[in-house]
Amino acid sequence: MRPNFTYVDMGLYIMALKNAEKIDQAITQQRNEFVRLGLGFVFLAGIMLFVFLSFKGLQGGLVLSVAAVIGGYMAMNIGANDVANNVGPAVGSKAMTLMWAIIIAAVFEGAGALLAGGEVVSTIKKGIIDPSNITDPNTFIWLMVSALLAGAVWLNFATLIGAPVSTTHSIVGGVLGAGIAAGGFGIANWDKMGTIAASWVISPVLGGVIAASFQLFIKKKIIYRTDMLAAARRFVPVLIAFMVWAFSTYLALKGLKKIWKIDFQTAALFGLGCAVVFYVIVTPIIGRASKKLKNSREGVNSLFTIPLIFAAALLSFAHGANDVANAVGPLAAISDSITNAGISTKAAIPLWVMMIGALGIGLGLMLYGPKLIRTVGTEITELDKSRAFCVAMAAAITVIVASQFGLPVSSTHIAVGGIFGIGFLREYLKTSYASQLHKMLEQHEGEEKVRLQKFLENFQGASIEEMEKMLKVAKKQKAELGFKKSERKRLKKMYSEKLVKRSAFKKIIAAWIITVPASASLAGGLFLMLNGLPLG
Repeated sequence: MRPNFTYVDMGLYIMALKNAEKIDQAITQQRNEFVRLGLGFVFLAGIMLFVFLSFKGLQGGLVLSVAAVIGGYMAMNIGANDVANNVGPAVGSKAMTLMWAIIIAAVFEGAGALLAGGEVVSTIKKGIIDPSNITDPNTFIWLMVSALLAGAVWLNFATLIGAPVSTTHSIVGGVLGAGIAAGGFGIANWDKMGTIAASWVISPVLGGVIAASFQLFIKKKIIYRTDMLAAARRFVPVLIAFMVWAFSTYLALKGLKKIWKIDFQTAALFGLGCAVVFYVIVTPIIGRASKKLKNSREGVNSLFTIPLIFAAALLSFAHGANDVANAVGPLAAISDSITNAGISTKAAIPLWVMMIGALGIGLGLMLYGPKLIRTVGTEITELDKSRAFCVAMAAAITVIVASQFGLPVSSTHIAVGGIFGIGFLREYLKTSYASQLHKMLEQHEGEEKVRLQKFLENFQGASIEEMEKMLKVAKKQKAELGFKKSERKRLKKMYSEKLVKRSAFKKIIAAWIITVPASASLAGGLFLMLNGLPLG
């Protein structure tokens, strides 16, 4: 006898399978989350045990152990949030896989922190408060603990919502808020805070303009040419040489400052020498590689793969050398105050403190970095290898320019600003072509609406180069097409939404604006709760 198995039963069976699959995915995701939490807990517990045993019997040893755990927590959050800016574009453009990006970033971040991180750090980050107004060492210690914890918590929250924010601004806000709670509003250096606030605009605008300028150069000199490969053989070695100059100068000034202290002119000449050497080396390599490629945008983009991987590694090294102080600077200050029973404006960074920063950044990147890497690489605008290359160039050049003019800039704001700059340039170029089409077609309406609709559907999915060809066809056939003004506005809005995701733009800008106030408020509240507790 045949079973009475109806289409309704089949539908219910399929729904049950889908629900079972969703449940299985949820269980797997929950299991992975427990694994990540477990590994993070083991790391922080290991820090607590190591510091407690190392400083057993020291007055304030327990507080130092807790501060070390908070420093490790801060370092993990830097790895989860800030490091994504260095490798996200390379992942988004498919120059490297997510796994390799994590490995490369973790290795070079740690190497930068340990090999080129500063031996001495300013205990009052960026000079935003006056330490002379704080005379009690205990007050100073709780101020730093509050600032460090507040910055870490804010970074954790930003990572959860998928917003790349500045770790420097997070710790600056923490020190400001705890400082005001400890010594009143007069303790703050408001002029310095004004320059930091100005960097919210300076950093992304500089990064965006520089990235867009390089992208426009690549389009006009290579992509828009009939023989793209011939143009690439001429200009790609120049771009790579310029990248070598920028990164060599950048690393000499920032990343290697502990090993080799030089002025800008010497660093620039050193970078120029490296650039000339690499230009001679890569020119024949690009020439040979281009002969095996198709004369297309994809073929040209493949030439940027290796330079982009090197750029991600070098950015990670420089970031580790510079931004590890955001995690270990306050911890070094706490350690110095407890061991010396006083307050100092400069503090040496012990090796164990630097190790906490380096290992924490690497672990945070591996456990929680993928979310922000995807946000930076894919969720703002579509990136190919040439666009990602331009973002990396903007990051290095902007820091060099800003440092020479004494402008405080954020590496996070620069990188994300560069991605926004690329996206808005694409919008401008595409809508410029769209506007030309609209002007030619807006006077026609009525009987040709079906043909117009089909044309616009094709136009919507076209690349910039294809749109230009379609414009020429439309010019010849404009008498057969019609277009309404309301449809034109709707179409232009659709292009903007497609090329730069406005939801990501609004979320990231809002997170940037509230980073300092949020971490400051949190730090102030923490200080009021903690101050007065015995150090033990």
